[in-house]
Amino acid sequence: METSPAPWIDALRRSHDRLQAVAGPLDLDQLQRKSYASEWSIAQVLSHIGSQAEIFGLFLDAGLSGQDPPGPDAFPPIWETWNAKSPQDQAADALRADEAVTARFESLDDDQRKRFRLSLFGMDLDAAGLARMRLGEHAVHTWDVAVALDPAATLAPDAVGLLIDTVGQLAARAGKPGGIQRRLHVSTSSPVRHFTLETGDKVTLVASEYSEGLPELGLPAEAFVRLVYGRLDPAHTPAVETRRADLDDLRQVFPGF
Repeated sequence: METSPAPWIDALRRSHDRLQAVAGPLDLDQLQRKSYASEWSIAQVLSHIGSQAEIFGLFLDAGLSGQDPPGPDAFPPIWETWNAKSPQDQAADALRADEAVTARFESLDDDQRKRFRLSLFGMDLDAAGLARMRLGEHAVHTWDVAVALDPAATLAPDAVGLLIDTVGQLAARAGKPGGIQRRLHVSTSSPVRHFTLETGDKVTLVASEYSEGLPELGLPAEAFVRLVYGRLDPAHTPAVETRRADLDDLRQVFPGF
């Protein structure tokens, strides 16, 4: 059954508006402040959002035209162009590029949304799938900026409400079990969800009913999404409930990117 891209595109618009509100007023000193991504300043995170906006524009072109997406060799020149910008230009140009690609998603008519298909990174994506990829990246990098300015910042609730139901796909790709073998039950709040998480040769995360006897981890859905994205260090971890579950082990399994 085809998934409607509308909720994902709507959430992407709100994520852009949040980024605009957070980053738009920043001065040079603030832009040069370290972001949550330890190797990047706030300006460099914005540069990444901007370069990825360009790349997602190319993905949109390919999916609408029935062509193959650009290969990896197409990306370095884009990144190099953005890396060469001043911090102020990285910020201003990123917000403009992000607005442009968000508007492109919004402009897709019903026919375009239905016929959109793209083979990308081993996945067969429809319009909802591509919007989902952009939203996950966008919401998390927006948090990378926001939390550097406000340590209490959290992921946008509407993004969390969508991402929590697709987080299993990300866990399988992003998880690095490294020999850690665990099987546990994960319960989230806001929204309520239940999963079985298993690590070993690979990582699997599947929706499941409560499993009596398994180690348990209970936490807000927002925090669980950040855990899978490698952004749940002790300083940014809310109250969690554990029963024979080691959160430090899981931080190693999900080192982030």
